[in-house]
Amino acid sequence: MKPFAALLFSLIPSAAIAAPAAVVKSEFLYEKAPFAQCHATTIAETPEGLVAAWFGGTREGHKDVGIWLTRHADGKWLAPVEVANGVQSDQLRHPCWNPVLFQMPEGALHLFFKVGPSPSKWWGELVTSSDHGRTWSKPQRLPDGGIGPVKNKPVLLPGGVLLCGASTEHDGWRVHFESTTDGGKTWRRTAPINDGKAIGAIQPSILVHGEKRLQALGRSRQGKIWEAWSEDAGQTWSVMRLLDLPNPNAGTDALTLRNGAHLLVYNHTPNGRSPLNVALSRDGKTWERALTLEDQPGEYSYPAVIQTRDGLVHITYTWKRQRVQHVVLDAAKLQPATP
Repeated sequence: MKPFAALLFSLIPSAAIAAPAAVVKSEFLYEKAPFAQCHATTIAETPEGLVAAWFGGTREGHKDVGIWLTRHADGKWLAPVEVANGVQSDQLRHPCWNPVLFQMPEGALHLFFKVGPSPSKWWGELVTSSDHGRTWSKPQRLPDGGIGPVKNKPVLLPGGVLLCGASTEHDGWRVHFESTTDGGKTWRRTAPINDGKAIGAIQPSILVHGEKRLQALGRSRQGKIWEAWSEDAGQTWSVMRLLDLPNPNAGTDALTLRNGAHLLVYNHTPNGRSPLNVALSRDGKTWERALTLEDQPGEYSYPAVIQTRDGLVHITYTWKRQRVQHVVLDAAKLQPATP
């Protein structure tokens, strides 16, 4: 493992970190939309192509915020459409939050999202699509106060277990995990893995290190990314600890690539939400700088990352709360950058 000083140096972002060979495409998912602000993107690959979603409305937490979605068809992204909202009755509407898309193998496209007046009082809901995102089922509230995947995509484990990283904010920031084996009809839930005091943590991503060995990473209130490990496929977890990677109290996402490497998208700064960076690791412990996605003033945050069947890596993120940015990387050409 590199000494901490060397690791920190290798991760310091600069204004012109060059990985042009790895960047295949960079684009906005839309130029104009019928909402003022957007946030919390998610992306998935269906048998017919890519689908992306986010929440949009007047501003985060406003009651008009709904879940918006676009599909990639005929070589372009279609105009965004609202596919879910928080309407409870003629007199009551809550904002929506943090959509998460997941394509079940040979099954439906799932869209998890949260509804409620605030993150401390929200609950999880689920809609599904059998036609690759064109039409959606009626929303179903997850049972027993379930959250589902709170921000980042779940992982499908051997035996058909869909493991979701979840968290709550009503009793400190605490992480737990929820799982389903029947497409979201019934759920199991672990106890919180932290007390919310020593480390206030939310929004796990899950990395796969073996059939049963998993690693979770996420956002904390302590100025650094947190981690925990499981040796039994997510049933129990190690004591949470902080990595030597900064976190400005902003969302991250991570992915285990098909070549076995691990990829992390995060803001490498203790304050603010710029820059937005990509780092690589072989073991989940030592992370090396690979690419800076954004380094100009403004907010570039809440990334989502997947790898598609063709091996490409797709990253979406909030661009100044005005648009959704989409960057495509060639995983075979993505290498740690030299300091």
